[in-house]
Amino acid sequence: MSHKLLQINPVVRLNTSTGRIMKEIGEMAIAAGWESYIAYSRARDGVPQHTSQLVPVGDRLDLAVHAVATRLFDAHGLASRRATRELIRRIREIDPDVVHIHNVHGYFLNYPLLCEFLRQRGKPVIWTVHDCWLYTGHCYHYASAHCDKWRTGCGHCPQKRAFPSSWLLDRSARNWRLKKQAIGSLDQLTVVTVSDWMRREMASSFLADKPFRVIHNGIDLDVFRPEAAADASRTEGTLLLGVASIWLEEKGLGDFIALAGRLREDEHLMLVGRMTEEQRRRIPAGVQLIERTENAGKLAALYAVATVLLNPTWQDNYPTVNLEAIACGTPVVTYRTGGSVEAVTEGTGFVVEQGDIDGLLLRARELASADRAATAARCREYAQHHFGKQKCYQNYIHFYEDLTTR
Repeated sequence: MSHKLLQINPVVRLNTSTGRIMKEIGEMAIAAGWESYIAYSRARDGVPQHTSQLVPVGDRLDLAVHAVATRLFDAHGLASRRATRELIRRIREIDPDVVHIHNVHGYFLNYPLLCEFLRQRGKPVIWTVHDCWLYTGHCYHYASAHCDKWRTGCGHCPQKRAFPSSWLLDRSARNWRLKKQAIGSLDQLTVVTVSDWMRREMASSFLADKPFRVIHNGIDLDVFRPEAAADASRTEGTLLLGVASIWLEEKGLGDFIALAGRLREDEHLMLVGRMTEEQRRRIPAGVQLIERTENAGKLAALYAVATVLLNPTWQDNYPTVNLEAIACGTPVVTYRTGGSVEAVTEGTGFVVEQGDIDGLLLRARELASADRAATAARCREYAQHHFGKQKCYQNYIHFYEDLTTR
């Protein structure tokens, strides 16, 4: 009789990092003889095709009500009672051996109801922490706000208008207490962080006494490879690349704008990712803008032809763009920010201090003057040893099996 795995996340789309991660974990679980299920928000993703058996939860009305509760009452994760009861009913039917939660924030579940059910059920729960929402009273990340209230209880949130935005009330102190009570009650919970940085941070959170593991995210090394350069046209001179799904100030957009004014004639800057019209108007002439492609092969080609990936991020847990670039043979220069430094070694790039735009450019020029073939070989070798999705996500399969044989 095969074991059953249920993963939970609001989105399953493969152009989202968590959607892709769940798909790849599910495929590996199926290959290992498990039945794989994924619960997600029907209103966010419809009913897409997937290798795992999908469990759609909620509807558009539920999503809208949850959004209103969030905007007016700072009640993110506290609405969607009907949808959560629907999911609980399905969990009873499926009877999974392991429940693996990725995110419950996303306007689709009531986490106190879910946690109480999982506590009473008494079976193993894994919670992978992809951002900081799990242990704060409101925000999904606090680094750029230089806030450490999450350590002691939150309140008077400096990011009340940031995702998940509340226009009216600030209930961050109450939210922090509710999370501590609900999530802390899960006595079969193991917390998985995607970076060593986040593990160190969470040692100061209300979940500090829970068992922890660090499992880094992986990527498809058959897609992200140096040979992808054959599918893109090369730029004469030095090509400095910046990549983000959506450009925010926290991703270093202002730093790129400042850097663009310091480039020499043979240096070119390309930014890949979605921007607002207002952001586009701020970009200096000569900077090439590319809407982020959902085609992984095309993105890999851009990495592979670039001289250096620049990642002046001000808050990050374990940015996938660093892994993808290095796997394509392209070194990285990043700020000393969160988990962004963890994939950047002496052979794969450099780390500079936050805000050091001159240092960013200096290190990029140093890499541009180095032997390109030798640099690419070192990057690729490092990626093969550390970033392969099979190697990374096999850790989850071993963990599931360990939990079910205790």
